[in-house]
Amino acid sequence: MKIYPVETGNFKLDGGAMFGVVPKTIWQRTNPADDNNLIDVAARSLLIEDGDRLILVDTGMGNKQSDRFFGYYYRWGDFTIDASLKKHGFHRDDITDVFLTHLHFDHVGGAIQWNKNRTGYEPAFKNAKFWTNEKHWKWAIEPNPREKASFLTENLIPMKESGQLSFINYSGESFLKNSTLGFDIRFVDGHTEKQMLPQFSYQGKTIVFMADLIPTVGHISLPYIMGYDTRPLMTLTEKEIFLNEAADHNYYLFFEHDAHNQLCTLKHTERGVRLNQVYTFNELFK
Repeated sequence: MKIYPVETGNFKLDGGAMFGVVPKTIWQRTNPADDNNLIDVAARSLLIEDGDRLILVDTGMGNKQSDRFFGYYYRWGDFTIDASLKKHGFHRDDITDVFLTHLHFDHVGGAIQWNKNRTGYEPAFKNAKFWTNEKHWKWAIEPNPREKASFLTENLIPMKESGQLSFINYSGESFLKNSTLGFDIRFVDGHTEKQMLPQFSYQGKTIVFMADLIPTVGHISLPYIMGYDTRPLMTLTEKEIFLNEAADHNYYLFFEHDAHNQLCTLKHTERGVRLNQVYTFNELFK
């Protein structure tokens, strides 16, 4: 197995929304805001090369939305998914599986693109299966009013119509060992119903793809929970369980949304679990 970070593009989000009830005077110490109260956010995917499989975990926003839509997210930098794949010697047609932690637009938007005539949509990875789970799929296609703006029809229905949609077998467990894709999956429900976090061993280290359970280093402390979460008290419990396990077993957290930190480890302190050390991918896996 080999893994690669895939930068799909950076954007900005309101810092208050990203940190919920935590005051700006506190959260801006780790995630400084600009004059519009916006903080830097990444859309960092993970590519897993395992035998004949090339698995992409999440896809970023993509580029099919309108200028007005993207105007809300202040994209910055020059990362693209195609350039990132090319950097590692791959093309999007090489991808065999796209694993979607959940179906919010900033995680799934890149899975679907305009067709050549811009008359409709088609899969952006023509040779890949798209993996979600049935409970989350139902949650997404019948969205609650709070999340409706995050579950975009044009990201979802073309996936099903293409015949490339597949479901991870979920039977009620919160931790699925050795899934169909060869890695373990943690199921968490605080941010959205049945979000899936890949977990696997690589070069003797346990890597956990954090998605939106812990989006940045600044969200490690327990009360630092996004205003976007549908069940913040559940997130609190899920974070506490995970943080203690991660500190006990020296897990490496891979951040999808931290624009400035790729991975970290944790440690126990008198104030609870806290950041231990941050790493770039290249220095950790030389």
